[in-house]
Amino acid sequence: MRMSRSLASATVAVSLVLCLPYEAIPHARVEVRKAPSPEPFGAWCRSSVTGSQVTAYCHNPYPRPDHVSLHIECARWWDIDSDGAPVEAGPAQTVRLTGRCWKEVRSVWISHRKGR
Repeated sequence: MRMSRSLASATVAVSLVLCLPYEAIPHARVEVRKAPSPEPFGAWCRSSVTGSQVTAYCHNPYPRPDHVSLHIECARWWDIDSDGAPVEAGPAQTVRLTGRCWKEVRSVWISHRKGR
C-alpha cells in the first residue's frame, strides 16, 4: 500500500507541474533587443508625359529632406536621354521637375536620395 501512495503522490505532483502555464514556470530571463525601426523616408511622386514634354511633382510628407532626380529615356536612338540634377524636397514641400525629348518619350522614372 505504501508504494502506491507514494507513486500516486508523485504522479499528481508531476501532472501539476506539467499543467502549469508557461508563464508560471521559472525560466532564465533573456533580454531581447529589437532593431530600431527605420525612419520613414521618400517623397511621393507622380509624372505625366505630354508629347515630348515630361512633368513630375514630388511631395515629401516626412521630416527628413529627399533629393529627387528626374530620368527620361527617349524612344529614338539618336535622341539624347537625360538625367536631371537632384532637387531637394524639404519637409512638407512639393517640387516640380521637368524635362523633354526631341521626339517621343519611352520611359520616365524618379530616383531618391536621403538628405542630411
